[in-house]
Amino acid sequence: MDFTSEYRAKLGTPEDAANLVKSGDWVEYGNGTTFAVECDKALAKRRDELFDVKLRGQIMYGPIEVVECDPTGEHFCYNAWHCSGYERKLLDQGRAYFSPMIFRNLAWYHKEFLHVNVAYVCATPMDKHGYFNFSLSAGTALDMIGRADAIVIEVNDKLPKIYGAYNESIHISDVTMVVECEHGPVPTVPAKKPSAEDIKIAENIIPFLVDGATLQLGIGGTPDALGSIIAQSDLKDLGMHTELCTDGFLDLYKAGKLTNKRKNIFPGKGVLGLATGSQELYDWLDENPGVIALPIAYVNDPTVIASMDNFISLNSCVSVDLYGQINSESAGLRHISGTGGQVDFLTGAAMSKGGKSFICVASSRVGKDGRRTSNIVPHFNGEIITSPRSQAYYLATEQGVFNMAGRSTWERAEGLVSLAHPDFRDELI
Repeated sequence: MDFTSEYRAKLGTPEDAANLVKSGDWVEYGNGTTFAVECDKALAKRRDELFDVKLRGQIMYGPIEVVECDPTGEHFCYNAWHCSGYERKLLDQGRAYFSPMIFRNLAWYHKEFLHVNVAYVCATPMDKHGYFNFSLSAGTALDMIGRADAIVIEVNDKLPKIYGAYNESIHISDVTMVVECEHGPVPTVPAKKPSAEDIKIAENIIPFLVDGATLQLGIGGTPDALGSIIAQSDLKDLGMHTELCTDGFLDLYKAGKLTNKRKNIFPGKGVLGLATGSQELYDWLDENPGVIALPIAYVNDPTVIASMDNFISLNSCVSVDLYGQINSESAGLRHISGTGGQVDFLTGAAMSKGGKSFICVASSRVGKDGRRTSNIVPHFNGEIITSPRSQAYYLATEQGVFNMAGRSTWERAEGLVSLAHPDFRDELI
């Protein structure tokens, strides 16, 4: 069947797409790597005629023109599900709001509680069967936009095509409008060079890993660096099942460590929900039969995670207190990140046969003023609790690894003090 005529009938300009929005509407922007840049620019030009337009998005690399053109927020109100550095600055300036969520529930929120009037998302060019591929956002895009009153696909021929089992594509028959325009390079995020603390944390964790383990690496510099460091170890036949695929997994693949051969589900295929990293990573993912994108509702389902033996979850945090409460979202009252999938993988890995979940953090940090402060604190003062003390599992710093599961408050305190920087141990005691 030829879908060319339907495609042509639905072609529009960014200005046509922007005209779909009315005052008071909710607009979905999706994820940063598939952000519909030209539609956003066109919508920003309508600022003076629109009021109270609410937008949702996550991990946007910026700029978001509807935010930049409206400093007072009278016309556009941006809400972030998860924070990039750009979105963090918007929150700092009071120009955006945060929407708390557990990542696996994102589809549920949209299905049961949220309404979207207009959705904009970039996708690959339509194939001969009439489908557009959601590429680097394949795990969330359809769940975020699929029930919108109007769905606009902004075609981006620079996006890699990532295979999936379901929800990774949308058919032309379900699309309201198609916009064709020129795009620059897909946003890339350079891999963080491992710090001395990152390297030591990885060295402390590697003895807990076994051949054939399936890995999840969370967002942030430390987990990404850990993937690269594990690639230099003697481990073999590792698997990938992760909400976010970064260059750490590419390093594992290039080192011959990532084969996915021993996975209980989808053996031979690495599973991801989203991807962000270098252009080399995107080239690796492009039409790679060894990689499959699945919805986050599936990828992050603790029962799915638990079905894989020796599942290893590696995430980071901002700080931890002596009760074992884990804060991955704020520095005091300043918003930093979001819950994301940390609780999902913490729960699932703990249920896996031979599985382990590690929260990784340097024991201390040095501020711009040169002053060193501890990331292990006696108690929190307004910080956001991401993972409760009742679910705390392994904590890893450059000082060592401690398992909090089943431990009493005094045992936790002793163990956590042993992971603190030596400069702060007496104070913590």
